[in-house]
Amino acid sequence: MSMNFLRLIGIVALTALAQGARAELKWEQTSVDLQPALGDKQAVAHFKYENVGKTPVHFTSVHASCGCTTAQTQNEQVAPGEKGEITATFNIGGRTGTQVKTVTVQTDDPDPAHSTIVLTLKAVITPLLEIQPALVYWQNGEEPKPKIITAKANKAAAIKKLDVASSTPDFTAKVDAGSAPNEFKISVQPRDTGKAAYATLSIKPDSPVNTGNMFAVAARVMPPAPTAATTSTPATKSTLSTIRRDLATPAATAASPSQ
Repeated sequence: MSMNFLRLIGIVALTALAQGARAELKWEQTSVDLQPALGDKQAVAHFKYENVGKTPVHFTSVHASCGCTTAQTQNEQVAPGEKGEITATFNIGGRTGTQVKTVTVQTDDPDPAHSTIVLTLKAVITPLLEIQPALVYWQNGEEPKPKIITAKANKAAAIKKLDVASSTPDFTAKVDAGSAPNEFKISVQPRDTGKAAYATLSIKPDSPVNTGNMFAVAARVMPPAPTAATTSTPATKSTLSTIRRDLATPAATAASPSQ
């Protein structure tokens, strides 16, 4: 038997031994879907694992995708056969809708295919109120008839009424029951459409789960259209663009409660 053949056998044996002794974390799941209850401040996901290899595994890095999410390991080292979990906590704040957050985990596993794992937390957050539209407006000189804003309440919120206040006396608001359960219709009316006016309407739900959060929409009477001699840009489009930028600020966003 030649030396080269013996050397080859030794290499194969060492490779098999190394593979048999490798560390490996087996994850129960790497993606978790959550549906926080109305009023919850946090959504917590548990990512469970087990070291199915023959050597210890060390966590070298655990990094969340944003500052609103934290991640914590039970141990920095996982012995062969040991189980554990990484806990990811998402702070909901005023966020609504579908929120997807990730946690990137790195270990000292020599196999690149197993050394980096991305854990995904998806939370579907139903808002307290869904309000449409976020803006009602009247053209200058238009008949000052009321315009309707519809507020659909989360059925779990048990909202009995809405309090609506205008930031200026240029507009009044009245709240009535809507045509469907858990629905309210806010009737907004300008006092005068002969001059430009703008107001923020603050909406406060009366609900056991509401902790003082306010919602906001806007009402506007457009200024008189400029003559062709002063500008070639339609006044309505330019002014509405300004209003939409105003509504994009957190204090006046109808889709999310203010902080």
